[in-house]
Amino acid sequence: MTRTSDIAPDFSLAGGLLPAIAQDAGTGAVLMLAWMNAESFAETLATGRAVYFSRSRGALWRKGEESGNLQHVEAVYVDCDGDTILLKVRQVGGAACHEGYPSCFFRQVTPAGLKRVEERVFDPADVYDKP
Repeated sequence: MTRTSDIAPDFSLAGGLLPAIAQDAGTGAVLMLAWMNAESFAETLATGRAVYFSRSRGALWRKGEESGNLQHVEAVYVDCDGDTILLKVRQVGGAACHEGYPSCFFRQVTPAGLKRVEERVFDPADVYDKP
């Protein structure tokens, strides 16, 4: 995993949460946008697996811990202002999106309305909230 250290992420901004973009390291496709705090960022660097902060749960979210759709981090970048993180990842399991799509950006805005441009890899009902 490559680390860039000219500017560290500034977690003093925006209540301690910074946007983190996950990008496929091979294709360059944007897979998702999530949030990171200092703890999730440190764990990501330490483990090489993407760890985010879930705003809805108020807790760390280790990507793929429920679904098996892990993200192995190949490189970490911080933008020029230190307020956005880019993770280049190798997506395991075929879906970055909790809705079961390869990317969270599976809908395109067209003049006729939203158009689904990806096929679902899994049905979320089969993966989440199982007893």
